[in-house]
Formats: sequence, C-alpha cells, structure tokens
Amino acid sequence: MNIIDISPMSLAMGYILLLVPSGFMLWYRVPLIGRTAISIFRMTVQLLFVGFYLQFIFHLDNPFINIAWVLLMLAVADLSIIKGIGVRKGRFMMPLLLSLFSGTAIPLLVFLWLMLQMPGVMDAQYVIPVSGMILGNCLRTDIIGLRSFYGSLRKTEREYLNRLAQGATMEEALKPYKQEAFENALSPFIASMATYGLVTLPGMMTGVILGGVDPFIAVKYQIAIMIAIFSGTAITVFSAIWLTSRKSFDLYGMLDREIFVQ
Repeated sequence: MNIIDISPMSLAMGYILLLVPSGFMLWYRVPLIGRTAISIFRMTVQLLFVGFYLQFIFHLDNPFINIAWVLLMLAVADLSIIKGIGVRKGRFMMPLLLSLFSGTAIPLLVFLWLMLQMPGVMDAQYVIPVSGMILGNCLRTDIIGLRSFYGSLRKTEREYLNRLAQGATMEEALKPYKQEAFENALSPFIASMATYGLVTLPGMMTGVILGGVDPFIAVKYQIAIMIAIFSGTAITVFSAIWLTSRKSFDLYGMLDREIFVQ
C-alpha cells in the first residue's frame, strides 16, 4: 500500500479551512489575525524548506551532516527557550544547551540502539525525525518548568529569603519551587499520555499507519517514542533547572536579578 500524495493544488485548497477560525476571530474581535497569518506563512515556508532539505539529507545520509543538523536544531531550541523565559543569553545559553543535549541524546540512543537495535545510530531516516520529536517536547517542557521556577521565586522571594534566614540551605529553600516547576512542566504530558489510544491517536502512529505499515507495528513505534520523549523531557527540565540555578544566585543565595531581560 502506497501513501496518497497531496498535490500542490490540493494542499492550497486546504488553506480555505482557515477561513473558519479567521471568521471567529473577526466576529469576536480577537486580536490574533495578524499573528496567525504570520505564523501560518512561517510554518509553510519553513516546512517546505525542511522538506526539500531533508530529501537532500536522506539521499546523502552522511553522519556528519546528520549530526550538524541535530546540533542546529539544538541551538535554535536553546535560543527559543531563552526568549520564551526572558533571560539573558550569556548566563543561560550554555546550561540550557547542555540540558537539551542530554535530554535528546540519551533517549535517542536508547531508542535507536536498544529498542530498534540499529547497528548505526546516525541513519538520517531515523535520527533526524526522532531527535526532532524529542527535542520539540523538551523545548515546551523547559519553557514551562523554567517559567514556573523563576516566576514563583520572583513573586515569593521573601518566603525564600525567610527560609535562608531560618537556617535552611539553599537547596532546601529552593526545593518547593523545584517541586512546583517539575509538576507544572511534566503534568500536561502525563495527562496526554493517559488519553492516547482512547481519545487521540498520536502523530507518529498516525503517520506510520498512513504510510502503509501494519497498525500493530505503528503502535509499538508509538509506545517506544513516547517513552523516549517523556524520559527526555524529564531529563531536560531537571538538568535545566539544576544547571541554570548554579548561575542565577550569588554566594549568599540571593537571586541575581541581572539574569532577567526586564
């Protein structure tokens, strides 16, 4: 069974569907028309570019080019997180890059080596899309976790300082903020996992089925990738908070306000 291709004209006709959400926005005067148009335009251009580029990468299947592409994705995700949480690049760029690398590389290698038992882990057909799925979820989880951690800390800094004044170590004083950040970051993904198969069919599974693969094989792939993604997001958010907090406080445990852009 071959997958049905979508012609350029058919794809263009699909944009007609956007009239529905646009009509709602206009009727209720929701100020998102401009941002929506820009986002859709960027999505289209970026995905078309990536589609052409991935055809080239898959054809070459060069390990060094594959690694370079994954590193580029890591760098873009790093900058996106920094922008999303409103902190300075100089302090956070390297710690976040290390957390993203660990959260992507560890589950990726387990997925390719132990689950798929591939002799080589740099096959472009696998390493690029799988690392992209893991990294995309790590990016969202990092933003939620770091926003929660530093946002709560800034709002209730007096409580944190009171704990320090009462003799608590910095780790003890920060523990409630870390607990809240981890819960906020991981809860949405955990809730989504509980509905897979009953409420939603995940994207990877659907794509593999549409490609003509046996549904049971698609299910096994989906289970494997969900384990990898969840493990990667957990590694990333834990390491991101730990690594960035080492650069966010002075010798007395005071939060350095200079790390924030505003």
